[in-house]
Amino acid sequence: MASRVTPVVDTLRREVQDKYTEVATNPERTFHFHHGRPLAQLLGYLMDQVDAMPAGAVESFAGVGYPFSLGTIRPGETVLDLGSGGGFDCFVAGQSVGPAGRVIGVDMTEAMLARSRATAREMGLDQVEFRQRLVEELPVPDASADVLISNGVINLCPDKYRVFQGIFRALKPGGRLYLADIVVHKQVPDDAKANVDLWTA
Repeated sequence: MASRVTPVVDTLRREVQDKYTEVATNPERTFHFHHGRPLAQLLGYLMDQVDAMPAGAVESFAGVGYPFSLGTIRPGETVLDLGSGGGFDCFVAGQSVGPAGRVIGVDMTEAMLARSRATAREMGLDQVEFRQRLVEELPVPDASADVLISNGVINLCPDKYRVFQGIFRALKPGGRLYLADIVVHKQVPDDAKANVDLWTA
């Protein structure tokens, strides 16, 4: 029987929260991953759109891809963002759905939620809201989202099977999943699996 080398779930979640609390409260710091406006530019976001946002909307962004390259978001749609962090992707989606649509960001980190809620108010995006919950426990009704986006978050979740169960429960029939994440193509060494800093990257 293989030995368990992954960090304990509660420890992993606490370390992830601690790391992204730092990103939310001290975005000017240097981390072991890219973040903020330089990352958005590197990943291919439309910089006219990024530059039109207040600094608070952009500086704590820590995604790994550009999920909006996978398809469009239409006016009036409902969008759900798993692991919304500082809200950057929610603000992009909020401009696309317009006042008739709805964007719901879900995150477990209080500091990120405080930042995202304050920025939504500053931007006047009444159609964007944020809820505190684990992404394994999506706080939305069945078949309620037209689009589900997630950017660099599922790799941080201990129970990926539950995450995808929730995704397919929340999506409407014919709904779309725009997913950007980290995938490994070879076996991860045990010492890397046991390193909680690598799990929170």
